[in-house]
Amino acid sequence: MPVDLMPNRYRPGEADIDPRDAELITRRDAVLGSSYRLQYRKPVHFVRGEGMWLYDPDGRAYLDFYNNVPSLGHCHPEVNAAMAAQAGLISANTRYLEPHLVDYAERLVATFPQELDRVVFTCTGSESNDLALRIAKLASGNDGVIVSSYAYHGTSASVAAVSPNLGAAVQLSPSVRLVSLPGPEGVPASQAADFFEAQVRAAITDLDRRGIGVAALLIDSIFSSDGVWVDPPGFIAGGVAAVRDAGGLFIADEVQPGFGRTGAHLWGFERHGITPDLATLGKPMGNGFPIGAVVGRHAPMDRFGRTARYSNTFAGNTVGIATADAVLTILQRDRIPQNALAMGERLDAGLVALAGRRQGLRAWRHAGLFFGIDIGLDGMAPAERRAMALNTVNALRDDGVLISTTGANEDTLKVRPPLVCEASHVDRFLQALGDALETAAP
Repeated sequence: MPVDLMPNRYRPGEADIDPRDAELITRRDAVLGSSYRLQYRKPVHFVRGEGMWLYDPDGRAYLDFYNNVPSLGHCHPEVNAAMAAQAGLISANTRYLEPHLVDYAERLVATFPQELDRVVFTCTGSESNDLALRIAKLASGNDGVIVSSYAYHGTSASVAAVSPNLGAAVQLSPSVRLVSLPGPEGVPASQAADFFEAQVRAAITDLDRRGIGVAALLIDSIFSSDGVWVDPPGFIAGGVAAVRDAGGLFIADEVQPGFGRTGAHLWGFERHGITPDLATLGKPMGNGFPIGAVVGRHAPMDRFGRTARYSNTFAGNTVGIATADAVLTILQRDRIPQNALAMGERLDAGLVALAGRRQGLRAWRHAGLFFGIDIGLDGMAPAERRAMALNTVNALRDDGVLISTTGANEDTLKVRPPLVCEASHVDRFLQALGDALETAAP
């Protein structure tokens, strides 16, 4: 039996569907490729968004506690105004002189450690990771890539081949090696660093024995697809050092943890006290506008630039740059990372209180406003925990609150609201989660 690659999805016959939506589903299935799937047992249909809220055709509001792409909330007026103003002037590419491109590049690079002093713009996080791997392979002269055991790094052919999260049907590259994380393996915090380093060193040894060598350790510093394993800070240090000793680069995938998501820092890797060789950006950079980047050290970026040509018509275009510039301005001016930190602490405290009143919260982990909340009751089998988590997500959806699941068993709630989240939104989520847990056990 094939593995269900998206457990939290619509399946015909599982829910009563409004005739209007049923007709749209029929038309959708008749024209879209079968790789598309609709989220939730009863699909959601939205016609507009504003801040933390999404609205269906009947005007019902849904609290968005899932979408990290609109990092400043849906349809932020300043971001939209910057986008529209530039679109009304010119949309040009990076082969023309354009001061706003350089202004933004300088501002962006200034938010990173000084060792990272070059940036190349892309359209998406997938493209950023694809480009970073090209740079790492050229700079190292090797092909091997080490990733976490349930990682997701994008959809292009090369990054899908290093994304075990996509399922067995998507074959991994023969040059990729998977490493387990200490958290899911139950390794105590005091041994986490040694465990991770041993995993990485074993992967390097195998790559070297096969004549492949290591080009990069590519990790999402919050390990979001693995179930949000954030602690202890710094546990990746020995693994990073081992890769560098073997001639490889450390690539920090900041598509999800970046731009203030973790609260205390603008970039997720900063929690670990380690500066990467390359950092990849996407999603929240343009609050939903398709723009990404690779920020890196001069040496590997320069070596790549001397021997390979990289540009595309849309990456770094003037409309995307204007949009991203507005996002960065608002992040810094309105102290958005500090708000993420405060709201994350409020949510954490609320979960402590909720766990004292409701069964089903096994554990949770977070950095800023990115939470992984493990669902299940004592003695439950993995399949039962997964079912309970999915029941919880869909009960929340019916109550007008949006989240999803993550982790190898999909029994962890993935909670990552827009960073403009306020106390009232946190409290509404906690109330809805408590209600959902009452009915979620299978």
